[in-house]
Amino acid sequence: MIQNEQGIAFPYINGARDTSANAELIDDVNPATGELIARVVASSAEQVDAAVRAARSVFEAGSWSRAEPAFRRDVMLRFADLIEEHLDELAGLDSSEAGKPLASCREGDIPDLIEAIRWYAQTADKRFGRTSPSRPGSVGLITHEPVGVVAAVIPWNFPCGTLSWKLGPALVTGNSVIVKPAEQTPLAALRLAELATEAGLPDGVLNVLPGHGHITGRALGLHPDVDAVTFTGSTEVGRAFLRYSADSNLKEVSLELGGKSPQIVFADMADSIDAVVEQVGVATFMNMGENCTCGSRVLVQRPIYERFVELFVEEAGRWTVGHPAAPETLIGPLVDEAQLARVQGYVEGAVAKGARIRSGGRRILEETGGWFFEPTVITDADASATIMREEVFGPVACVVPFDTEEEAVALANDTVYGLAASVFTRDVAAAHRVSRAVRAGTVSVNCYSEGDISTPFGGFKQSGFGGRDKGLEALAQYSNVKTTWINLEI
Repeated sequence: MIQNEQGIAFPYINGARDTSANAELIDDVNPATGELIARVVASSAEQVDAAVRAARSVFEAGSWSRAEPAFRRDVMLRFADLIEEHLDELAGLDSSEAGKPLASCREGDIPDLIEAIRWYAQTADKRFGRTSPSRPGSVGLITHEPVGVVAAVIPWNFPCGTLSWKLGPALVTGNSVIVKPAEQTPLAALRLAELATEAGLPDGVLNVLPGHGHITGRALGLHPDVDAVTFTGSTEVGRAFLRYSADSNLKEVSLELGGKSPQIVFADMADSIDAVVEQVGVATFMNMGENCTCGSRVLVQRPIYERFVELFVEEAGRWTVGHPAAPETLIGPLVDEAQLARVQGYVEGAVAKGARIRSGGRRILEETGGWFFEPTVITDADASATIMREEVFGPVACVVPFDTEEEAVALANDTVYGLAASVFTRDVAAAHRVSRAVRAGTVSVNCYSEGDISTPFGGFKQSGFGGRDKGLEALAQYSNVKTTWINLEI
């Protein structure tokens, strides 16, 4: 299994645990209790090199990269079946490491992982090349080939969910993959690698390297034999991967970064305000607000603003904070002490600048040893305030009034980010106008949603570029386009 008898988890390289090196150990801590879950080997630059060699070797051998598409499909379907058999185990790992409510892992994250692997498995033999409209006597073939060795660097907020968006399309297109999970949440990725081997994935095709970003992540970003990096996380680290690429082999880099997603509520929703408040509650408080599409800026048209705030405060009170394993828990702890301090700092800074806390705003349940924070509703925050500009990554929303559609769009776009937005209105024409005007990669209307596995996901502006996760569009991240020009007469 993942850990040895001493409770140590090792990198997974070339189909097996790598116990060869005496490396630094990272304490994997339960954020609900502060207790140690496991000790995890922090992968060194030497282990990165070993994983890259294994990934390159199997890629060149062709047992996966040049396998029949139906073979890749069948292996990935077996992989999905094994994940389903171990659903409770994987849900428990994500919940205990990330503090996510166990029920949401069982009912959401792991089923979504299974769906993604199955969905991409079924694309294996359904992607076709093309021929160009070339002149007589010539044929232009346009085909897709795997990129090669792909490094997938994964965040801690949706450890299995985000990983599935990378693994599904990267594997089905024939690549070898090296996963670098977040320091806080490595165990599920290590377990998935074991299950992939059991499903029949050739050794070396999927490797997992827990470790520090400035060591393991940096070594992957700079490695001259890594062909592509796909990264989900902070804008700051995304910039670092661009520098690594420029300083090495100009590897392809795809980035899904931060967000400051507006929720735009028009006054014509007055008769449905309870339903709107519930959707905005999900946008704000789901996953403890540790979500790149968190609806942290709530823009409400003035005629219904006061009523909305009143109901939203009540909604916040319905989001029960508690131990992730408790069935009534909707908000677990923040992932670590540093994140708790970050969220507290944003709230305290907003108050110091004149904002009002209408609900929450405090650390709670300190006696548990965990890092819990109340769902928080803030009003009267200035548009220039830090809490309105930067990603909080906690269960915190600022509610702001607006008067006109034009003002709403201007407020929505007043950010360096452009990942997601929601628009609530009964006016179909307004819904189209505002959705088109808001600079975001995903806009949901009369709901909070990122779509499903069939719809592409990614952002505008500093929310990222280089490709899309999910949907058929994701396949392009992991494929090279080749033109073969054939002269039929010589």
